[in-house]
Amino acid sequence: MGRRNFITSIGYALRGIWYVFRHEQNFRLQVFLGTIAFAASWLLPLTSSERIVIMLLIVFILVLELVNSAIEKFTDIVKPRLHVQVGIVKDIMAGTVLIASGGALILGTIIFLPHIIELLAG
Repeated sequence: MGRRNFITSIGYALRGIWYVFRHEQNFRLQVFLGTIAFAASWLLPLTSSERIVIMLLIVFILVLELVNSAIEKFTDIVKPRLHVQVGIVKDIMAGTVLIASGGALILGTIIFLPHIIELLAG
């Protein structure tokens, strides 16, 4: 792949991310929460391993939100919105993001809570 093709590909990717950011409230919420978690990971005395886990969780959730949005758009094209199977696919993807977000919340709490308690007690 030439340099020009690579730069063009990056442009397409950024356009897709920007589209989802503009049109999907859940993605904006995840970006906001991810930004808070990222900042907190540097403001609190986390270990390198803890910071890596936080960053991986943020990336994982954002990627799932992008995949969810892509599948929703695709199913809207392939089948009418009222088709039962389309609704099931969308519900499954929403459930996937919900489970991942819940897991990220639990792991984030396990990582952050001891540091927050220590900061407040100290």
